[in-house]
Amino acid sequence: MAFQHMSNDKALSVRGLDVVYNNAVTALSGVSMKVDPGQFVAVLGANGAGKTTLVRAITGLLFIHGGAVREGAISFGDTRIDPEGVGGTVQLGISQVPEGRMIFPRLSVEENLLCGASRRKRGPEVDADISRMFEIFPNLASRRKDTAGLLSGGEQQMLAVGRALMGAPQLIICDELSLGLAPMIVKDLFELLKDLNQEGGISVLVIEQNARIALENSDYGYVLETGRVAIEGPSAELRADKHVQEFYLGGAGDAKEAYEAVVARYRRDPK
Repeated sequence: MAFQHMSNDKALSVRGLDVVYNNAVTALSGVSMKVDPGQFVAVLGANGAGKTTLVRAITGLLFIHGGAVREGAISFGDTRIDPEGVGGTVQLGISQVPEGRMIFPRLSVEENLLCGASRRKRGPEVDADISRMFEIFPNLASRRKDTAGLLSGGEQQMLAVGRALMGAPQLIICDELSLGLAPMIVKDLFELLKDLNQEGGISVLVIEQNARIALENSDYGYVLETGRVAIEGPSAELRADKHVQEFYLGGAGDAKEAYEAVVARYRRDPK
């Protein structure tokens, strides 16, 4: 499915971010990363590495979970979007596919899509985009009036992506897109994101435990370890690094030894 290239000149920038929960537990420490206009970036890491906290900070949802930004800043283009700034990431052109899909189960498929376009005035353009979503996801087209809670897990993830796209974003953030899905569905969704990125001009940030598929499709990658950026670099270089292969991509060898080696190496020379 081809996508019309859209104008996109906004970069997401995270600079020196420290995040704490309940004024006691440090979840992120000195995290800096960016997504340039039209770039596809992956953030990887094990459970507890700080991936979800990073997403919450970018999308302004930290406060719901008792978190707060202690240091640092987040901006999208020229606008601050952390608590010291204006907030309202959706209005600025950022859409999210949340972990666990978080669709509205009692609403129909079509109503879920309309919720994604809530910042836009209902009219021919929105109606055309709904039709477009059903072209992209034909599985949903035959179920447009069905209650979303009755969809399969894969269909619900398709709906979550479609809902995010209905916001006409310049940046789409996907949090654990592959979680609980069959490999073929995951492959199709990542191919869609790559198409959106390369042909549609939409910047993409994926937060993933599935390092292999994330690095295969992205331009640049960051690996979080206990709340810090332990590794970063072009995705092709990370895929070729033997330590990354052993620990993150399921290669042979002692995982603990490989992990300690790669963390030590990149702490000495983060470039």
